[in-house]
Amino acid sequence: MKKSIRIYITGTVQGIFFRNFVKENAERHDVKGFVRNLEDGRIEVFLEGDIDGVRKMIELCKKGPKHAQIRNVEEKSESFQGFRTFKVLHI
Repeated sequence: MKKSIRIYITGTVQGIFFRNFVKENAERHDVKGFVRNLEDGRIEVFLEGDIDGVRKMIELCKKGPKHAQIRNVEEKSESFQGFRTFKVLHI
């Protein structure tokens, strides 16, 4: 069964390779979508794929890479979009 979710991550997350951390793990868990920095300092992540892979990605995003300090993770269910890859987007 497929699942899509958008998450917003607040904390010390920009400038510490967070986007690359998310991309590498998404590819490892066969999850598609995108990650990008937002102008307000948060990171937006759109994840879709099998429920187990998406759940694993949510947990990884809540922990982040070594130097991340996650203060809040907001989750929002989304409609399935049919992404074929996982990309790092730039504003």
